[in-house]
Amino acid sequence: MTEVGAGQIIFDLRKKIQNITFELKNIGDQSGEFPELIKSANLLRANEHLLEVNSKQTELLSVYEKYSLELEQMLSTVFEIQKDLKEILKTQSSLISNQTKNKTKPKAKKKISRK
Repeated sequence: MTEVGAGQIIFDLRKKIQNITFELKNIGDQSGEFPELIKSANLLRANEHLLEVNSKQTELLSVYEKYSLELEQMLSTVFEIQKDLKEILKTQSSLISNQTKNKTKPKAKKKISRK
């Protein structure tokens, strides 16, 4: 494999995705209006809430991008290994085939003389 710690990177990114998703769900809709506040204060609260949600969503997209790039790299490595294994299998098959041909060559028939 090209990178030994690739599995750990994938695991760390997956955990980060789960944490951000959890945080995003916990933010919820906290922009509810309070009747005792004036309209502009309620709009400010809603704006702050939307900024926080937007920030978490941006962070989540960033982590998903890194995660997908790592998965693509890992998949590429797997395909390279698969290709190498196919070549090894072809080589071994041809060696076995050649050995079998050498062993099964017809032997010269012995002449049996009749008396």
